Amino acid sequence: MHDKRDLRLGMDRSITRRDFLHGFGGLTAGVMLPSFASPVKEPSVSQMGAIKSFYPPSLTGMRGNHLGSFEVMHELARENKLNWDATVKPDKDQFDLAIVGAGISGLSAAYFYRKERPDARILLLDNHDDFGGHAKRNEFDLDGRKLIGYGGAQTMAEPSGYPRIVKRLLRELGVDIAGFKKAYDQNFFKRHELSGGIYFNKEDWGSAATIPFDVANFREWMPLFAAPLRIQDAVTRMPLGDAAKAELLELFLLKENQMPHLSTDEKWDYLSTISYRNFLSRYCGITEEKVFAVFQDLTSDSGVGIEAVSAASALWDSGLPGWDAAGLPKPRQGEPYIHHYPDGNASIARQLVRTMCPQIATGKTMEDLITTNFDYSKLDLEDTPVRIRLNSTVVQVRHPGVKHTREEVVIKYISGGETHSVRAGAVIMACNNAAIPSICDELPEKQREALAFQVKVPILYTNVALTNWHAWKKLGVGAVACPGSYHINASLDFPVSIGEYKFATKPDDPVIVHMERFPHRSNEGLNPKDQFRLGRHELATTPFETIERSVRTQLSGILSAGGFDPARDIAGITVNLWAHGYSYWYRSLFDEEYDDKNDPRYPHAIARERFGQIAIANADSGASAMMETAIEQGYRAVTELLDN
Repeated sequence: MHDKRDLRLGMDRSITRRDFLHGFGGLTAGVMLPSFASPVKEPSVSQMGAIKSFYPPSLTGMRGNHLGSFEVMHELARENKLNWDATVKPDKDQFDLAIVGAGISGLSAAYFYRKERPDARILLLDNHDDFGGHAKRNEFDLDGRKLIGYGGAQTMAEPSGYPRIVKRLLRELGVDIAGFKKAYDQNFFKRHELSGGIYFNKEDWGSAATIPFDVANFREWMPLFAAPLRIQDAVTRMPLGDAAKAELLELFLLKENQMPHLSTDEKWDYLSTISYRNFLSRYCGITEEKVFAVFQDLTSDSGVGIEAVSAASALWDSGLPGWDAAGLPKPRQGEPYIHHYPDGNASIARQLVRTMCPQIATGKTMEDLITTNFDYSKLDLEDTPVRIRLNSTVVQVRHPGVKHTREEVVIKYISGGETHSVRAGAVIMACNNAAIPSICDELPEKQREALAFQVKVPILYTNVALTNWHAWKKLGVGAVACPGSYHINASLDFPVSIGEYKFATKPDDPVIVHMERFPHRSNEGLNPKDQFRLGRHELATTPFETIERSVRTQLSGILSAGGFDPARDIAGITVNLWAHGYSYWYRSLFDEEYDDKNDPRYPHAIARERFGQIAIANADSGASAMMETAIEQGYRAVTELLDN
């Protein structure tokens, strides 16, 4: 039963698949699948081949780490379960290479291996119902019009600086980096006079307000219209007390160098040792808690708040106020943040799959890829050189016989509730580092400890399909920071048109709104890893219905003054929940750092060492969450195996 408020929000509307209504419990230690959520039995390997209509990108509701993708691994890693089905079904085929994980790194490794060994037979095993890892595609069908969005890996950032091997792979896939200058409509936001904005909700701030003022510096990565308000006018409209308004205004207007005694290099070194919150209080005169609260979670990608992120990162990466106060020189102009396919980096994963498994889809170019249909029933066909087996959770990878015999590896995996085994000449572990010690129990203890060092940033990427964007146009905002709200931001999707796929041109057109949440626990004296674990716990215990209500409430608050009606205007919601999201990178406030990113003392360098016929490749191996890192590490792992 829904109350009147829920009815106004549209909670009764049949817009999503309610299969995943109750969330996906059991993501963190000590949290098991809720009693109200029935266990999901995924299709078996043989069943998958018969489901021609199965198309994961079109599924809505709760995606990412969906039900059925994690339960087996949690039984292994948390309960140390070893007594899997005694009846093991051996695969009649043997492979030259098996890859655990069909994300960008695993797919790239398969591609590189096959280039060097064209006759090789390769099997990729993944626990999800879709390939690509975090490079996930979301689709909505609105009255016959397809909307495509990204559910994970967003954009190729500054590709001119990619390693040579990554640039070569992208060229071979047909990625036209220069073509994004035309594909990404860099005048869209300016043409429609859509600036950055900030939204204050009534619950946290006393009164609601949506103000067209770019406090989060969205213009650093989106070509938005310049905010029409003067700083003074924008601050006046904020629901803050007079003292907080005065401090906030002073912060935005502060131009005088507060660190004249330090050189530029010394400043960067020093700013890496203090938090952004300390910087605001020590050098910008901020004392009002409401001012700290405005910026608290705007360092969103870091996965933590301003008390746990360095001032250097907040200024450089997040573009928060204080650059002039720190006396830093004008930054160089970087590459525009435009290298984005409609589904983000999922197009890279899809092109890798289509190249290696041409039977899955027609076409060859990146342009025709965007709207090409994929037949998932053809991913795992016999007598094809590269096979991708989804819904298959690997629970054991081990060299058989005496340990000095390294001629093959046996892989045991669970699919459809059944235990299978397969043999391969070598294995690349392209999955989460933290899972590897439970799967490969013969690894040296030092390496197992280094692998366990990895604690990923939990992420919630929510895509909302709207029937129109009149309210955004009327309010004059295209991206909004939302301090205190469930999602820290909300924005219209990137205006990209490629091939036959066209982005919205007028406010009557349907559009996707992208919203983000990075759950953590602020101002409790916790280090980032502990915050990430607690954030994962939060995601594990949050039902889809709660997230949907938050989405509807938040968008209504942001846009109601523009005529937005959540019951009428929301056509679909897909929540991409990544309990293990961004790879952990070293943080100057908490971790020992060395001059060389490949310093052998780093845990990630120890963790990726080859062991017999087992190599390791993933973004974790490079201590970076970037696509180019995943590709580069895939290449390294292949090179290690082939350099016998």
